[in-house]
Amino acid sequence: MPITPYSGGTSLEGHFSGWKEGGICVDLSDMNKFLLFHAEDSDLVCQPGVGWMEINETLKEQGIPLFFPLDPGPTATIGGMLSTGCSGTNAVRYGTAKAEWFLNATVVLPSGEVIKTRRRSRKSSAGFDTTKLFIGAEGTLGIVTEVTIRLAPVIPTTVATVRFPNVRKATEAVIEILNTGIGIQCIELVDAAFMRATMAAGNPARQYEIADHLFFKLQGPTPGALKEAVEVVQTVVAKHGGDNFAPAQTEEEADAMWTDRKNGLYNGLAAGGPGVKAWSTDVCVPISQLPQLVDETQQDIEASGILYSVIGHAGDGNFHALLLFRTDEELKKVRALVHRMVKRALALDGTCTGEHGVGIGKKEFLMEELGAVRWV
Repeated sequence: MPITPYSGGTSLEGHFSGWKEGGICVDLSDMNKFLLFHAEDSDLVCQPGVGWMEINETLKEQGIPLFFPLDPGPTATIGGMLSTGCSGTNAVRYGTAKAEWFLNATVVLPSGEVIKTRRRSRKSSAGFDTTKLFIGAEGTLGIVTEVTIRLAPVIPTTVATVRFPNVRKATEAVIEILNTGIGIQCIELVDAAFMRATMAAGNPARQYEIADHLFFKLQGPTPGALKEAVEVVQTVVAKHGGDNFAPAQTEEEADAMWTDRKNGLYNGLAAGGPGVKAWSTDVCVPISQLPQLVDETQQDIEASGILYSVIGHAGDGNFHALLLFRTDEELKKVRALVHRMVKRALALDGTCTGEHGVGIGKKEFLMEELGAVRWV
């Protein structure tokens, strides 16, 4: 009997779709308890239904200057985040779920046996790294019931935006900025359609121009370090045609600007009007290949006539497209566009999914990406 774990329900590739022949859905959303805080060790133990935003809000309320840096969809929960190998805008600085953010997991295996993948120590060279076996397994190897996660110190940040003549120029600037070594927490690429949708949604943090932009979140432990990071970015983007560089003037404005970025999916859907449907998908390539991937994909979508917007975690080569449709005929076009987008990424030595996971939406591409031996 197939068993499908379910929790936050934010996955985008059909991860928790039921089987035609029937099955059991195990809802873990009520397993949402914090079990242990270890502030001195920068970790905590929780159940799989706890949300990452809830963790960070709780830490802030308790005056603990730590946070969990993986930031996928706002209502994503820890069990699903581990199981899909998630990441988010912070991956430039903090990496993904497949880094060391999940120290261990308690898992119920298909046999009914309950195992704990390792102890709570920050590192271990004892035996196989079984924790990583379950990260990205999407619930196929067992059901996660408890997780120990590593926390990071909160570092002061600010946000800035800069306009570019096109996406290619913006992504070329990203490559140079990353090699400066300054404190970059996030670099987000958005296109003109994204900015149009943001403005149309009403009450944006500022009056953005309808053009391709980069959103930056910059880090610095001191005001001087933060100021230096801003100056370095401003110098580099100017070399690549970036202008209208606009850093936030207050912490409140920075938060509002970043909210504009994080609301991209909802604003994009609203821009399509009542009754519109969307296919949100992602691929990832080596950063040096991102300009070609974005450029060719945009040309392909433009030629199809499908409404769309582009968001990219440009600092790690992760590229997202939101494709809007209403009719079955448009859905066929969208499906073909996604197929070509994935093929394009694989041809550039990339992956069919940088952070959304495989689910049923990307299953057909696994054999081509990983090969028969590794897939078995």
